[in-house]
Amino acid sequence: MNNHRAADVSSPNRTKEIIRKHGFTLKKSLGQNFLTDANILRNIAGAAELDASKGALEIGPGIGALTQQLAKEAGIVVAIEIDQRLLPILEETLEPYPHASVVHGDVLKLDLHALWQERFSGCSKVSVVANLPYYVTTPIIMKLLEEKLPLEYIVVMIQREVAERMAAKPGGKEYGSLSIAVQYYCEPEMVAIVPPTVFIPQPNVDSAVIRLKRREEAPAHVEDETLFFEIVHACFAQRRKTLSNNLLAGVFAKAEKPAMETILAECGIDPTRRGETLSIAEYARLANAVLAYRRQLQQQSGD
Repeated sequence: MNNHRAADVSSPNRTKEIIRKHGFTLKKSLGQNFLTDANILRNIAGAAELDASKGALEIGPGIGALTQQLAKEAGIVVAIEIDQRLLPILEETLEPYPHASVVHGDVLKLDLHALWQERFSGCSKVSVVANLPYYVTTPIIMKLLEEKLPLEYIVVMIQREVAERMAAKPGGKEYGSLSIAVQYYCEPEMVAIVPPTVFIPQPNVDSAVIRLKRREEAPAHVEDETLFFEIVHACFAQRRKTLSNNLLAGVFAKAEKPAMETILAECGIDPTRRGETLSIAEYARLANAVLAYRRQLQQQSGD
């Protein structure tokens, strides 16, 4: 790709200059914190392992600093921006990159499968690469995962605490339903910890770049994904409660306590354990056993 360093907008001075020129005011409600460190931007783009045959989808491009880096490496770049005021700025900063385009809209409401067919049909692989607005990080990531888009990587700058929860192993306080959801679909890897000083304006927290590699298949066999995640959420509903108490509050009726105890025993899971101690494989075993129990009940009621 051609190098357009003169047009780069990744420095603090250029960022301030563009904001001033366009009379742009940053909206806290949209989580607008513009990244101004060229090395970090290059590291984010580099983690996605892009080349001219691949595509990159960016969410929340801001003034286009990361978009420019992606356009230097990827064959096609599509950026989704919710703030209409940024469109003329992006038109200017992305002018040297005709293979980079902007879609105005809310990623949570867009039909991403249609976007894939329209924009990325010629790409060998596509990754999501973004500095995500922190207030909608989890809904965006869950949409990308649950819609089972044909992604190679999701490389995102997010709040450090959320990144640590995504990558957490069983047993710690960071491990929860988000860890399980992300790790069910992906292999997470922390790429970098990023201080507040490289943003305009500076956020109040440390950030982190995390790379999620889509799994070819789930780490454990799950017969009913909806039930699996329902059980996971129930087991973390009140973290201090035991597994059996949470399951009785969210999955089983009180009258089903003996059946629940039998299921846990058959799965080799101690009912006094807490939700954060169970691995994905154990949750899968439990969900499959609950499904078998419910099917048995249906058969008995049908006889």
